[in-house]
Amino acid sequence: MATKLLEAGRPADAIAPLRDAARLEPFNPVIQHDLGLACLEVGRVPDAIAALQLAVACNPRYTDAYFRLGIALEKLGDIGGAIVAYDRATALRPSLTEAWFRAGALVYTLGHRDEAIGCFRRAAATGGTTSFGRLGKARALLTEDRNQEAEQVLRQTVARDPRNPMAHDLLGNLLTEFGRFDEARECFQRAITIAPLLAGSYYELVRCRPVTSDDNGLLQRMQDALATPGLEAAQRLRLHLAIGKAAEDLGDYAVAMQHFDAGDAVRRGFVSFDSAAFSIEIDRLIARFTPELIARAPELGSSDATPVLIVGMPRSGTTLVEQIVSSHPEAGACGELHFWNQHGAAWHRSGAAVNETAFLAKAAADYLGLLHAIAPKVARVTDKMPFNFLWAGLIHMAFPRATIIHCRRAAVDTALSIHQTHFHPGLAFPTGGAELVAYFRNYQRLTDHWRSVLPADRFIEVDYEELTRAPEPVIRRIIAACGLAWHEACLRPECNPRAVNTPSKWQARQPIFRTSVGRWRRYEPWLGPLRALVDDAPELDAGIAQS
Repeated sequence: MATKLLEAGRPADAIAPLRDAARLEPFNPVIQHDLGLACLEVGRVPDAIAALQLAVACNPRYTDAYFRLGIALEKLGDIGGAIVAYDRATALRPSLTEAWFRAGALVYTLGHRDEAIGCFRRAAATGGTTSFGRLGKARALLTEDRNQEAEQVLRQTVARDPRNPMAHDLLGNLLTEFGRFDEARECFQRAITIAPLLAGSYYELVRCRPVTSDDNGLLQRMQDALATPGLEAAQRLRLHLAIGKAAEDLGDYAVAMQHFDAGDAVRRGFVSFDSAAFSIEIDRLIARFTPELIARAPELGSSDATPVLIVGMPRSGTTLVEQIVSSHPEAGACGELHFWNQHGAAWHRSGAAVNETAFLAKAAADYLGLLHAIAPKVARVTDKMPFNFLWAGLIHMAFPRATIIHCRRAAVDTALSIHQTHFHPGLAFPTGGAELVAYFRNYQRLTDHWRSVLPADRFIEVDYEELTRAPEPVIRRIIAACGLAWHEACLRPECNPRAVNTPSKWQARQPIFRTSVGRWRRYEPWLGPLRALVDDAPELDAGIAQS
């Protein structure tokens, strides 16, 4: 009965007879697999995981069960568990193209660039001219920054398979990184039309430019999309944020905040954050990186001055500073590297057991190799991973001549922008409520410590409000701090031709502007717990406050 229902495309109706069958034969892996598949197709993800885990326990060589378990864990936000399941599936069946592709996408989000390229290449090799084979080839090229070749592959893919929503979505994202927003909008609209369950693509669509009253029916279409049956949590999160952004553009801040709050509530359903544990870790970092330890940096670290680390809270102006520095002909950019998040965590766990000299020497050599592989033949290379604020002390120990640029922005404006932005579930980071306020306070404690122990000419601080009010003197200070001669191109970061991978891609292509200063005032009645950060907001002149 269940088999016929599944074949007829009625997975919801198949669940009851499958449960009856499972009660009769609880250790039958095929029944458990089919039950997991049916639950997965109707969005009952925890039930799907339970059944699929039982299927692979009963038959440890059940490839399809591992593959679908990976999909279910991915939907739940368990990235590590999903990668393990995909790895097991591909070990059992190396020709499983989609598993290679999905594993590659996940390890890429964790910052494992080379591993991701390897997975995507395996997908391309095993898939050939199939959809996932072509997508694997495109993703490998994108990850290697071979963007023109990737665009060619994606255009060939949509030409041969015009109803491939993932290809349209990937092409749209690539086009936005280079500022080709009108073309990108068409790609996202096609993806959503073909596959309504990809409604999260609206998030990228509304970021191609401000939404206006001329976008007839767009807001309503997005609100209707929330009711799409089977829409998974990750898509609902992105859709809420897209509606919020559109409502803000149209001046309806109450509706906007309603959806930003709803998006944060969805995210809390599959991502948790332990504020108390984070506070303890900050205490440990402060205690470990004493002035005495920092003073030893010149004897322990590399003399290479190539790295420029751009750190701070997310949404604090790190992309703008990266665009400014990388506009210089003697500077390159690596975007956001996960290197120090990984090495810093290992250093932190090791305590006093690690051999400092050996650890720092290897970390410095590996990091320089990564920077030069991405941006060769330049004197300075930026890494704008914001969360490197956690590892500023360790980075200085490894590279005492590196420049660390700390981007600061009014706390409440920063927190509000974080609340409105999509972050990958793999980031252990709160996006709203009292948890975000507590995180901000701990960030401030740690950066206060770095300010007190790091050399002032190595730990440079840039205030977003000052940078946008009077750009040239601040930009000249940034370039000088990087040890570079002055170049006029740095005054026009919007003309930087490099790809920009950030939620604010449209803003990155505009001249420096001030409309993001004091934005919190528009949301003042609906700030909720974020109101605790208002006291940290700088005083604004009347014109800015009303803009």
